[in-house]
Amino acid sequence: MPHVARLSIAPVRSLGLQHPTEIEVTTAGVAEDRRFYLIDDTGRLVDRLIVGELVRVAAETDPDGTRLRLTMADGEVIDDEVRTTDPIETPMYGRTAVGHVVEGPWAEALSAFTGRTIRLVRCDKPAGTRAGNPTSLIGDGTLRALAETLAIPSIDGRRFRMLLELADAAAYEEDTWAGRDIAVGDAVLHVTKPDARCAITTQHPDSGVRDLDTLRGIISARGLRDCKHADLGVLADVAVPGRIRVGDEVRPLD
Repeated sequence: MPHVARLSIAPVRSLGLQHPTEIEVTTAGVAEDRRFYLIDDTGRLVDRLIVGELVRVAAETDPDGTRLRLTMADGEVIDDEVRTTDPIETPMYGRTAVGHVVEGPWAEALSAFTGRTIRLVRCDKPAGTRAGNPTSLIGDGTLRALAETLAIPSIDGRRFRMLLELADAAAYEEDTWAGRDIAVGDAVLHVTKPDARCAITTQHPDSGVRDLDTLRGIISARGLRDCKHADLGVLADVAVPGRIRVGDEVRPLD
């Protein structure tokens, strides 16, 4: 039976992933996940489509987003209480993120690292900017199938930045759960739709350098949904909040 092999959250959108051994999922998602994001001096979103190397910076925060710790690529640690200033709204892939600009040492360090002006924003609500589908899943069978299509030994699931990575799953097994409820630990998730992938998946999950044409592999194996979406993995809403732990089994409920 499929079970949770890895959990991944990103306290700051596009920065390095954290891999807790357990998470608490609410109807909005995981409180610490994507609680912060980055913009430039014009208010435009800055993510890994613009600066792939952002993944080399690690971030940690608490569920309330009151403290933020960054570990820069050179090992420098910036850890302080979060103090917000001006309210801001940021267009973000068809939706609008609502938050407040954060003052403090993080923006200066990120600006120096990226070579561009960076401002840090904390979302006003926990679990970031999502309007729905706050959880995501992908199985190891799906990753093996994609690796076979690309004629490589394996693919690191971190490329896809999914909340839940599953072991002992058949190829594309998660697709069969669309429209169904699944029990995972103490939570129940309602799988809603495939996850359309972007060019970030072509970047190495440690360096941010583009090194694998994942999109070509997905399209070759599966085609395009609606002539435009290269799908891999699935998205889900939270039907019953609860705790999910590494090792928890995934059980379809109907």
